[in-house]
Amino acid sequence: MACDLWLVPLVDVLCHSPDNPLADELAVYDRALTEAGLPTVPVFGYMPGLSGDVAPVAGFDYEALHYLRRAYLLLASGLELTPVGELGGDYEQLLEMFEQTARGSHLVWHYDHAGSYVPVDFTAPLAGEALLENGGGPLGSSHGLLRELHAIGPHLGIDPDNPPPAPAAPLRPTDLDEPAASAAIGYEDGTPYGRERHVWLSLHAAATRSLAQGSMIVFG
Repeated sequence: MACDLWLVPLVDVLCHSPDNPLADELAVYDRALTEAGLPTVPVFGYMPGLSGDVAPVAGFDYEALHYLRRAYLLLASGLELTPVGELGGDYEQLLEMFEQTARGSHLVWHYDHAGSYVPVDFTAPLAGEALLENGGGPLGSSHGLLRELHAIGPHLGIDPDNPPPAPAAPLRPTDLDEPAASAAIGYEDGTPYGRERHVWLSLHAAATRSLAQGSMIVFG
């Protein structure tokens, strides 16, 4: 199954528009953040050339995302990270054995095709009935996601401060039942962690731009 990452600029011309298609989601996110004692989703003044447009920033297969989540959960739980050819059932077992660790991870505790990352810094993902009823999942922090990517990067052979170029963004929205366009090339990079590295670079590009541009990351 394919997954696209979209950047939604949190600019006033979009967020304050009566036609904003994300108005309901943003209201739910604001309530969840306020209840946690955090600032609401920031809204910035529009600046052409800086804020950007709503557009896909990266794409990969969901299975590859689970490979990266598995790698992070192993390291966060104090276990050895080794390459794996197929996920099998060990990832689900890890989630059950180390559920508390998983729930505290912005990278791991995020539902497929649901939920968002916002440029607000908080420790653990936010979850609750309102977020789930809204058709989403846990709300993550772009800051937290970037911290976790920096922590696992060296274990995948990536220098977080000087990473390789990110994979190209999809040229069009990818259907759920088709493979990600750049996956076949990106996964075969000659390292034992090709899938993990591809997703790491994609998420890193999204998180970095989320913070630099004041954008929300949405799974599509």
